[in-house]
Amino acid sequence: MARIAGVDLPNKHVNIALTYIFGIGRASANKICADSKIDSNKLINDLSQEELNILRQRIENDYKVEGRLRTEIALNIKRLMDIGCYRGLRHRKGLPLRGQRTRTNARTRKGKKKTVAGKKK
Repeated sequence: MARIAGVDLPNKHVNIALTYIFGIGRASANKICADSKIDSNKLINDLSQEELNILRQRIENDYKVEGRLRTEIALNIKRLMDIGCYRGLRHRKGLPLRGQRTRTNARTRKGKKKTVAGKKK
């Protein structure tokens, strides 16, 4: 099993297996294969050690992945919260930030329903 950027890649086609790395999607994976001159239809276990090293170098030098990317995203969100902008406030409250409705739906961001007692007369 090949290990790139701290992730064990499954024995699938190279362009699919690379998407298991956080920060690499299908388009990036295809671009990495094309730039490295590696056949994207080869299985990961069929790659030589030299080809794996080429992939490692390309990803390490040209892409922000895994820990570095997660840290950068977290710092960006923290910055938004610190300056108190609208998006930062929505992050802080755990609500959707991009204009979605919250009267119904939005359960993924808001969490489980919290029942509020009815009005007493």
